[in-house]
Amino acid sequence: MYYLDERRDVVRIPPDRLGLKLETAISELAQQQFEGKLVDGQNLTVTIQDVKPLGEGHIIHGDGGVYQEVEYRALLFRPELQEVVEGAVVEIRKFGAFVRFGPLDGLLHVSQIMDDRVNIDEHNQRLVGVETKRDLKVGYKVRARIVSLSLSEISPRDSRIGLTMRQPGLGRLEWIVEAHKKAEEKSGKKPAGKKEAAPAKPAVKPPTKPVAKPAAATGSAAA
Repeated sequence: MYYLDERRDVVRIPPDRLGLKLETAISELAQQQFEGKLVDGQNLTVTIQDVKPLGEGHIIHGDGGVYQEVEYRALLFRPELQEVVEGAVVEIRKFGAFVRFGPLDGLLHVSQIMDDRVNIDEHNQRLVGVETKRDLKVGYKVRARIVSLSLSEISPRDSRIGLTMRQPGLGRLEWIVEAHKKAEEKSGKKPAGKKEAAPAKPAVKPPTKPVAKPAAATGSAAA
């Protein structure tokens, strides 16, 4: 999702910035020119740093600015189809909920929120399952999967990203914890950290010694 890349490009330094120190001017202008923009059609530039000039700048006839080649390090964000993401609900609409993950927003259509019919309370920014009574509000943390992706080069924030939570291991984070607990109870597993006491061993009685029988008389009684 996030990664660093070493990149090269050209920055135009307008006449009113030519009096500044070169490193200061190209750093400010590169941030304005590249941050928040798509590169290679699929990577959103989140931030750039360590901007350095390469060689001397060039002047174009009829243009008062200077074109300076630069190199810099860029932090890029690239969403992928089928990627699992975590984010927060930022808006509730009649057709679903918008979730912000990283610098972008994705849409959770009402049909992709849960395995239940969903009632929409747009005024209170709330979605509620009819049967389960599970709800989704602005600010709730969720885990979802990207199922459709169409990035806009003109306005990346307006990209169309479709999400789903109707798969195992997805949903509001509290729902996921609840599902894990139910699965453990169903399988008979004990909570971690608690061990079942071993059954007590039966007491062993000491062996009983046989009682000696009296010896039989061998002689006749005296007359």
